[in-house]
Amino acid sequence: MSSIIKYIAQHTQIPENNVKSTVQLLNEDCTIPFISRYRKEATGNLDEVQIGDIVKYKEQFETLEKRKATILKTLEEQDVLTSDLKQNIENTQELTTLEDLYLPFKKKRKTKAETARKNGLEPLAKIIMSQSRDFRKNDLETTAYRYLKGDIKTIDDALEGARHIIAEWINERTDIRNSLRNELERRAQISTKVVKSKIADEKAQKFKDYFDWSESLSRIPSHRLLAILRAESEGFIRVKIEIDDDRVLERIGNKIIRSKNACADHIELAISDAYKRLLFPSLSNEALSKAKEMADESAITVFAKNLKQLLLGSPIGEKRVLAIDPGFRTGCKVVCLDAQGNLTHNETIYPHAPKNDSIGAIKKISSLAEAYKIEAIAIGNGTASRETEALIRKIHFKNDVQVFVVSEAGASIYSASKIAREEFPNYDVTVRGSVSIGRRLQDPLAELVKIDAKSIGVGQYQHDVDQSKLQNQLDMVVENCVNSVGVNINSASKPLLSYVSGIGPKLAENILDYRMKYGVFKSRKDILNVPRLGGKAFEQSAAFLRIKDAQNPLDDSAVHPESYTIVKQMAKDEGVSLKELIGNKSVLQKIDLKSYVSKQVGLLTLQDIIKELQKPGIDIRETAKVFTFNQNIKTITDLQEGQLLPGIVNNITNFGCFVDVGIKESGLIHVSNLSDSFVKDVNEHVHLHQQIIVKVLSVDVARKRIQLKLHK
Repeated sequence: MSSIIKYIAQHTQIPENNVKSTVQLLNEDCTIPFISRYRKEATGNLDEVQIGDIVKYKEQFETLEKRKATILKTLEEQDVLTSDLKQNIENTQELTTLEDLYLPFKKKRKTKAETARKNGLEPLAKIIMSQSRDFRKNDLETTAYRYLKGDIKTIDDALEGARHIIAEWINERTDIRNSLRNELERRAQISTKVVKSKIADEKAQKFKDYFDWSESLSRIPSHRLLAILRAESEGFIRVKIEIDDDRVLERIGNKIIRSKNACADHIELAISDAYKRLLFPSLSNEALSKAKEMADESAITVFAKNLKQLLLGSPIGEKRVLAIDPGFRTGCKVVCLDAQGNLTHNETIYPHAPKNDSIGAIKKISSLAEAYKIEAIAIGNGTASRETEALIRKIHFKNDVQVFVVSEAGASIYSASKIAREEFPNYDVTVRGSVSIGRRLQDPLAELVKIDAKSIGVGQYQHDVDQSKLQNQLDMVVENCVNSVGVNINSASKPLLSYVSGIGPKLAENILDYRMKYGVFKSRKDILNVPRLGGKAFEQSAAFLRIKDAQNPLDDSAVHPESYTIVKQMAKDEGVSLKELIGNKSVLQKIDLKSYVSKQVGLLTLQDIIKELQKPGIDIRETAKVFTFNQNIKTITDLQEGQLLPGIVNNITNFGCFVDVGIKESGLIHVSNLSDSFVKDVNEHVHLHQQIIVKVLSVDVARKRIQLKLHK
């Protein structure tokens, strides 16, 4: 246990005591949201990110230890495990170093060195490596002559075979491998050349910047490396890793060659062979893989930040919504939803070309708004969005109706999904897509959890990064978002419930079955009646599951059931009822929390309880705000340099952010145009779906590129 704690503490810089307590909780199947919110005393008030890092390095350590055990067992079976080698393996903290130690003993496919050994040339290789001062050329040839037999017909054959063995020894030396790694890390250049046969390919043109490119591998930005690797995988360019070969060969020679005789000449040839055939191909690939891994990590971080902002986007709340999925030829699909997101009506209108029935569409929208007491209209931001928004804004509604343009990203994925078919078995994909647009306005989080996060498209090169790591990170983001907001157990969908701490898909299904059979949950105690939902799952999930209008008002708060007795004692001590205590800031602020500290409950937990009691059940998200684009800007040709325009941030990358200014093409605010000072993190200056004012710097109509500057 102490080894893993030291390993995690070393990599995270978190105190060992806090790491130890957190690892113990993780081993007890506690979730990250639960630990960060309800076990603050044990962890030293670590947040989700820090606990996530502990999980990451815990898994990394366990993978390392598993690999060590496999290697040690293999070496024992080969009867080559010395006490020194065993100690070196056990003390290794890096997977790369571990594999280097194992390399000389690794079973290899048929190699030149292996063939040479079978031909009995290893003793000759050892003689050459001894670099005896007395050896002249004739002496070495005479010695090599003794090894002529079988496939070894000439002296040159014998010496070449010996060099192959020496080259393998050089390749297996840890110090030489680490020296080359260091050289690659510090001085490697990545260069590209276009594949001439593809230069005219239309698809290749988006990679035009990389037809002839070179820069430092250690400094290349993540988005550029991923773009280059994508261009290579699609066959448009060739990629090379380059360093100063002569410099490296000289450094290797200085480590090995100790004489200036005939032996040294052959060792020099072996060094060159080892470098070009074994060392450089292997370690340059390793360097590129590490650079790709770092680029993946950077891209995944960007995606995760964007996803979090999107999931925690502003909800309009429980309001009656009319949602429109705009279109031209096929018409605009219209649905009406009640305040809980249930579908109450659907039909199609044709206000745009070719039918151009705008008068009929206006009448229909007006009558639906009145009949269903619509409070807000959600318009998808895809094809015909601007035209549909302009039409809606012409309507004079009898009541106050807010109009929103909503992102359609991933709506088509949802509408064709199993979840959508289960929710709306009697409706086609067009109706389901419109419902999703309307529900996104009511509660973005509740709707977006139904869609594979990778399909939402808020990031950079998400299909090029390690998909397993991406999925794990996105799942963690969704889980943290869902639990930070809380879930109404009586209205939540199966996908939303499945992300609640301690629940998962199977228990979420059981909760829905229970709801269907017995009706709504009246208290948190009822949750224990759900089949297969035991004490551990209840402990992990209960505080994140909310029950509206429950007899116990704490059931609609983030106060954990394990702390109910403390709150009741507080109310009793203050001479008020539980209902009178909740929300009563003047009473809550007077409570002496130190008097409630015990071995089980610390000050951090008590402070959280008071904070929650002051604003019980309040949504942490801001309320959605209406936004209007410049109505005079309809296409990219309407843009002019110097214009100031309202826009909405619709994607964030490491090199800047993209902004929707109300036309098909999004504009780019490069990092250099976000601020007059150096920008370390784009997210420190803008956030997803933020409403901003931008200045048009340049417009390239042919390439459909718009350069913008953040106007402050």
